[in-house]
Amino acid sequence: MSEQQHYVRFSVAQRIEHWVQMLSFTALALTGIPQKFVGAGWAETWIKVMGGIEIVRVIHHAAAIVMALACIYHVVVVGYKIFVLRVRWTMFPRLDDLFDALDVVRYNLGLAKERIKLARYSFEEKAEYWAFVWGAIIMGVTGFMMWNPINTARFLPGDLIPAAKAAHGGEALLAVLAILVWHFYGVHIKTFSQAMFSGKLTRAQMEHEHALELERIEAGQVDPSPEPETIKKRERVFIPVAAILSALMLVSLFLFVNYEQTAITTLPRRAQVQVFAPITPTPTIRAGAPAPTAAALKELPASHAGRTTCNNCHANNIGPKNPADHAGRTDATCTACHKMPGAAPAPTVAPTTKPTTAPGAPAAPTTQPPTTGGIKVLPASHAGRTICNACHETGAAGPKNPADHAGRTDATCVACHKLP
Repeated sequence: MSEQQHYVRFSVAQRIEHWVQMLSFTALALTGIPQKFVGAGWAETWIKVMGGIEIVRVIHHAAAIVMALACIYHVVVVGYKIFVLRVRWTMFPRLDDLFDALDVVRYNLGLAKERIKLARYSFEEKAEYWAFVWGAIIMGVTGFMMWNPINTARFLPGDLIPAAKAAHGGEALLAVLAILVWHFYGVHIKTFSQAMFSGKLTRAQMEHEHALELERIEAGQVDPSPEPETIKKRERVFIPVAAILSALMLVSLFLFVNYEQTAITTLPRRAQVQVFAPITPTPTIRAGAPAPTAAALKELPASHAGRTTCNNCHANNIGPKNPADHAGRTDATCTACHKMPGAAPAPTVAPTTKPTTAPGAPAAPTTQPPTTGGIKVLPASHAGRTICNACHETGAAGPKNPADHAGRTDATCVACHKLP
């Protein structure tokens, strides 16, 4: 049996372009659809499998750049074929395509006995092609708006950015479904076409899918090729124009990618601040150390009448700056070591006099035994206890705090009470 006759359908350059578009589209779909349905369990799992949302976005952007470059190449090639080679516009829609679609529907419903003969590109292939062109424009415009949201909002209302996101995701979902349901079925399941692998179709496939084109080829009706001189003359006009347009498209693509660093990286990094600064308690008295008395408190050199917020001045250099060892101390602990002017320290010796002589005689001063002042030794062991008010504020587990202790905190207890 002789080998089955084959007809060239696509050139090597066309097949390479198709594979580039197919691979970039697949990468866009695999990284874009999970972002559209972010929050769903399967989408979150797939994003983690691909390395996280940042990696997914990098892949998505890289695939978009590859597809954009392929589209620029396609525009230049189509322009060369139309303007220089003057090939037939076989991919452009015609009114006959509408009638062809109606005839195919009639044939599939059994209303027509013979299948209609189709040309080089059927109405289905034309619909797919122009759907891709339309989709590429929509995806490019909305993708730019989402890739550059700050600069978009400078020229357009901000409400258009979420609208662009909705349009971008909807068009992407429509494109994926069209490829899976329409293109994949028609090319790889209904009749497996090897045109994008070998570039050729068998005679049986040509008869079934492109009967008019087959008749034209077998009748010797090939497209006339222009004379070399004519081609060179047309190229003198086309090449400079194509070079300028290509440069403009490449510059536009560069601006598309680098016009803005996005809102996340454009904002300056904020200063690192401590969210929680714990209160530094007054140091406890170590065993064997002399207990300070009220007389040891330092009197402030100036009047602070009516002032209660010490750090407003002394932590901000408005007044004398706090020493280094005061770092973290709060206003509530200041009076544990500093005495307001005019306030007398608690007496450590209480002089008293008793009349020891007869009435009318001068009194002879006598001194009673000194009373304990300043820091008082606690009557019971408080080893390991640091939260005084847990017991003494309510009196539930120890003597209740006196009335003049209202508002005092645990950090100030050791200023007056010494651990045994």
